[in-house]
Amino acid sequence: QVQLVESGGGLVQAGGSVTLSCVASGSILGFNPMGWYRQAPGKRHELVATVTPGGDTNYADSVKGRITISRDNAKSTVLLQMNNLKPEDTGVYYCFAEKPTDYVPREYWGQGTQVTVSS
Repeated sequence: QVQLVESGGGLVQAGGSVTLSCVASGSILGFNPMGWYRQAPGKRHELVATVTPGGDTNYADSVKGRITISRDNAKSTVLLQMNNLKPEDTGVYYCFAEKPTDYVPREYWGQGTQVTVSS
């Protein structure tokens, strides 16, 4: 059972930057993809970004150009670099990992880290 631990959240002013880190307790080579969701108050969770083992990335339209996801397989780490933050980026950010199986992919989730962007 792999555990995902997020860190790096906090309070930041609009226009600022923050980097979220997700560290897995084991190898992440088998996870495709890994990424981040966020949950804003009163809103449905939103897929923010994903990254494959080979480094291919996808982003939500709302964060394109401001957020970069990266993955270090050797360090079992996924980073989410967020720049030019906006108040609407406020929410709890969850790291996730998906492991393909013969049937339904198995998902792993972190506990979440709060990001609050003040205007």
